[in-house]
Amino acid sequence: MDKLRSMEVFVTVADCGSFTQAAGQLTLSAVMVGKYISALEEQLGTRLVERNTRRQSLTDAGRVYYEEARRVLEQVHMADTSIERLRDTPAGTLRVSASTTFGSCVVAPLTATFLNAHPQVRVELDLSNRRVDLVDEGFDLAIRIGGLHNDDVVAKPLCLYRMVICASPDYLARHGEPHTPDDLQHHRCLSHMVWNANNEWKLPGTDGDLSWRRDPVFRCNDGQALRLAAVAGAGLLLQPEILLTDELANGKLVRVLTDFAPQPRQVWLLYRHQRRPLPKLTRYIAHLLENINAWVEPS
Repeated sequence: MDKLRSMEVFVTVADCGSFTQAAGQLTLSAVMVGKYISALEEQLGTRLVERNTRRQSLTDAGRVYYEEARRVLEQVHMADTSIERLRDTPAGTLRVSASTTFGSCVVAPLTATFLNAHPQVRVELDLSNRRVDLVDEGFDLAIRIGGLHNDDVVAKPLCLYRMVICASPDYLARHGEPHTPDDLQHHRCLSHMVWNANNEWKLPGTDGDLSWRRDPVFRCNDGQALRLAAVAGAGLLLQPEILLTDELANGKLVRVLTDFAPQPRQVWLLYRHQRRPLPKLTRYIAHLLENINAWVEPS
């Protein structure tokens, strides 16, 4: 087996702590991961990884080899990128992390148009609401919403992330339209299950900020399900504007409490400090900045 690939698999196993997690990250089967590790151990004549049914750990030899293997892989990456910098045409693989909703609704279609213009680039778009480590996890760019938590990266503002309060015409005909956040106590509200006291949305009320109702009539962990429930007349919905574009445009949902919607949050482009960023990254960032308004500007 290819020695460099075996080293990459070994380092990934060491970082993940299990064959299964490493397999998922490498898009290999767990069996194939095991074959790479066994082949490497056979070549070196020593055991690198102790196996058990739940988790793998490094032997003393494995810990020593891990440090050197990681250093070798970093040198190979540096050699590859040094050649990449000589090109004027963007090429290579770009790893991007974005929050789930914004990533699927905005980043994915913008990435598609970027790839049409730059056929030598490949993009791996990882959608997750967790905050990734750009260096340790090998991401070129992270797109995140809200406050910044890392001073060691370059941060460029991309756009504002707006929330909308809305309901179906049928619901409003039956229950009336709320005029202030205080009126929410008399309305049926829908809510996402991930919202809690730490990440709930605040509404700017007349007597200070108020929380979105914590006793909703319907809670769900899927935004599309909540949106369909609102269209069917189940209650008031608080959701990102980018998810509601079609329903607001065709009248299936109507904005309410427009003066009391949560304050927009800043969307940031985050990337590592580099003296000469690769063309694939600089062109991708420029593409996002140039085309973002068509996707997020309110109609």
